[in-house]
Amino acid sequence: MSQNIGAAKICIIIPVLNEARNINEAITTIQPSTNIEVIVVDGGSQDNTLEIAQSLGVKIISSSPGRAAQMNAGAMATSGEILLFLHADTRLPAEFDAMIRTALQRPQTVAGAFNLRIDASLLSLRWVEWGVNWRSRFCQMPYGDQAIFLTKEVFQQIGRFPELPIMEDFELMRRLKCIGKIVIIPVPVVTSARRWLQKGVFKTMLLNQIIIIAYLLGVSPKRLHSWYRREKFRRI
Repeated sequence: MSQNIGAAKICIIIPVLNEARNINEAITTIQPSTNIEVIVVDGGSQDNTLEIAQSLGVKIISSSPGRAAQMNAGAMATSGEILLFLHADTRLPAEFDAMIRTALQRPQTVAGAFNLRIDASLLSLRWVEWGVNWRSRFCQMPYGDQAIFLTKEVFQQIGRFPELPIMEDFELMRRLKCIGKIVIIPVPVVTSARRWLQKGVFKTMLLNQIIIIAYLLGVSPKRLHSWYRREKFRRI
């Protein structure tokens, strides 16, 4: 890689849509960190997400709605050499910046992410965490809620996030695996349990696996997104 990764600026890109409950903590837990830029990319929030972000002094841009489109817009708006894509309901660990710079200096490494911890005490969620962390480490397939990071150079090389309505992180990882290693930092980010609690842990796990299998079998992302939003599998 052409950059000096040890001294590289990290740009944290946070796509948002009505995240007033989460955005303050997402941003404030980033600090203090060294040589960091934060870009909040709004997809049309109707609550006071933007007012909160503005009060914290971070850069704000707008884009068409959709997580992939928003993350790509954020990546285009930064001068940082390292990109970190952070969901608004996910919290980074202390000293994440040093861990990322160290990880990207490993031979053949092109990207990385963190272990996952879910912010709820249910025993079933400990099994979810175990499964996610096993998959990430041994299959090199972390997903977006694990705070994916890579250099801007590599991001542009693989063509950015495919602008799909769902599975954009899955497809990005498939492309990255073709060109190098994906490292998993054995320190967790902490993500909200809201989607598991809203739909139920077992139902969410089952739905996620059905979506992945259907995607691999060629079902269109547009149809998968429709299924997911309408909970078409609610009787399963």
